Amino acid sequence: MMLGAVRGTVVMSTNADRADRGRYLLVSPTGPDGSFSRGKAESLLLALDLVGAERGQVVLVSQGSSARNAGETRNAAVDAVVVGIVDLVDVAGWKEAYRAP
Repeated sequence: MMLGAVRGTVVMSTNADRADRGRYLLVSPTGPDGSFSRGKAESLLLALDLVGAERGQVVLVSQGSSARNAGETRNAAVDAVVVGIVDLVDVAGWKEAYRAP
């Protein structure tokens, strides 16, 4: 799993995938403080959103076989799934709270 920041959405008119209940988000990997590399398209990840995340929120992303074995994505052609919206990160007394945009 990884922390990521939602940067945008992807709209498709046709989807052959069985995981068509959610929407797809562009997510950039981020550190616990919310820092990320701006402007690097290669660092963006396309993830199926099953939790209703919004642009600017920090999310928890599951990848690989773990993403394909989530309840709604079982055996679907999905490589990454947003499985949670992060409210707080606490590392050895250092805390970073996230607020909805």
